[in-house]
Amino acid sequence: MTITQLNYVLAVAEFQNFTIAAEKCFVTQPTLSMQIQKLEEELEVKIFDRNKKPIQLTEVGKRIVEQAKSIVNEADRIKDIVEQQKGFIGGDFKIGIIPTIMPTLLPMFLKNFIKKYPKINLIVEEHTTDEIINRLKKGQLDAAIAATPLKESDLKEIVLYYEPFVGYFPADYRKDLVQLSANDLNINDILLLQDGHCFTNGILNICKASKLDAFRRFELTSGSFETLIGLANEGLGVTFLPYLHTLNLNEKDQKNLIEFENPKPSREVSLIFPKNELKIHIIDALRTTISGVVKGAITFQDIEIISPKITA
Repeated sequence: MTITQLNYVLAVAEFQNFTIAAEKCFVTQPTLSMQIQKLEEELEVKIFDRNKKPIQLTEVGKRIVEQAKSIVNEADRIKDIVEQQKGFIGGDFKIGIIPTIMPTLLPMFLKNFIKKYPKINLIVEEHTTDEIINRLKKGQLDAAIAATPLKESDLKEIVLYYEPFVGYFPADYRKDLVQLSANDLNINDILLLQDGHCFTNGILNICKASKLDAFRRFELTSGSFETLIGLANEGLGVTFLPYLHTLNLNEKDQKNLIEFENPKPSREVSLIFPKNELKIHIIDALRTTISGVVKGAITFQDIEIISPKITA
């Protein structure tokens, strides 16, 4: 049994296809198939049911794959130990970022990071929180940036910053409001991001509402803050933005912003990674870089953390 064979097994388990798995492992399909067959012969079991389309794990195969993940991770830790001892910070690093954080945070730290750590090949992917959790557990991401706390027992969270929610209230809805409180919010006036965004969950938690009124004039959800701002400017409702997003608004739109009264409802943004702490030296480099650029932009003290998951 070899680490290479286990990596081939994990690839087939992930892609459910020998040809695609071989491509991802940079070997020919006959080579990959032969090595997996040799492992099955050694263990005297079938790991995959090749008669099903797509290919499925057998019951014992499922248990073997879980153990193989642990073995491969521990083997990778040896590489990490050697690289840290040599002071080398480099190689591929996959990081997932949720859509409501990606557009504002990534431009703030990416240039500094790649300049300081040129040997790291940073692969950035945009995913929802649920996708991030799933990919971290499967080993398809090395780390992620998302709203927390997630309370996932297999994952660690290091807080990067706290970001307040800010109201976007055009004149027709602003009235005499100077600061917002939860009592000022009418869920039926609020334009929301589409389902799957934890930012939407946060807004619903502030409003203590999980569903919309049946008599609402219309219901619209969007995947972008820009669309919500445009609709709000047309008098179709109000919306909410993360604080960092408000820094990029033009002067006219800035006048529609209203902050919450203290303690300001805020989201906790964290660096998330598996508890095995693979590539921890790169994770530390990311944390240091991001914390350095963000601390000058966000200086709020009196805040209340809003859960990224719907609460009762």
